[in-house]
Amino acid sequence: MKLVTLSDTHGRHSDVDVPDGDVLIHAGDFTRVGNPIEVAAFANWLAHLPHRHKLVIAGNHERLFQEEPFLARQLLLASDSIRYLQDEEVVIEGVRFWGSPWTPHFRKWWFTLSRGPELAAHWGRIPDGIDVLITHGPPQGILDPGFEEEHAGDADLLAAVLRVAPRFHVFGHLHSGYGISRAVYQQWDSARRRCTTFVNAAICDEAYEAVNRPIVLELLT
Repeated sequence: MKLVTLSDTHGRHSDVDVPDGDVLIHAGDFTRVGNPIEVAAFANWLAHLPHRHKLVIAGNHERLFQEEPFLARQLLLASDSIRYLQDEEVVIEGVRFWGSPWTPHFRKWWFTLSRGPELAAHWGRIPDGIDVLITHGPPQGILDPGFEEEHAGDADLLAAVLRVAPRFHVFGHLHSGYGISRAVYQQWDSARRRCTTFVNAAICDEAYEAVNRPIVLELLT
């Protein structure tokens, strides 16, 4: 199964050359201010991509999905191939995906919570056995450069990843953390002998220019 991952397109999706694949994953922040026009434009673009399955989560810019979730989902789900995940699972050809939009509180954005028990409660809902974890923000210490601190990722999310040990953890949020980490915090499952590959798939840089390419992953089923 070929996974095509991207995040943080911020309305610049038409500038992105998207490779073909089986499952397209967008890890949030597909808008700038989260209004209906932006959501509809993104949905139209997404619906015309050839991927058989398209998984989307919200990010901290997706105002409409927190304030008017019914309207937001109506606009986004323009195609049967699109699935929106908000603290929920979907199974595709036996592969288990889980998506969640939450990030640590920062200014007056959406889908943000205080570090500690509030965020940990959401990560505690991630079931064991998930193959691909999709969150908007990164775990602490992995592809998560901070503004005022060295690392801006969430410690409780890292604990959840180590507990669940997904094959892939896809996220974005911190634009300058774009890339893949296969060596850091490898968590082996003694029964299945697998490790986690971490992917920060942010397309835009700090100036909101679409400078990065989608990251393609091969998942053996």
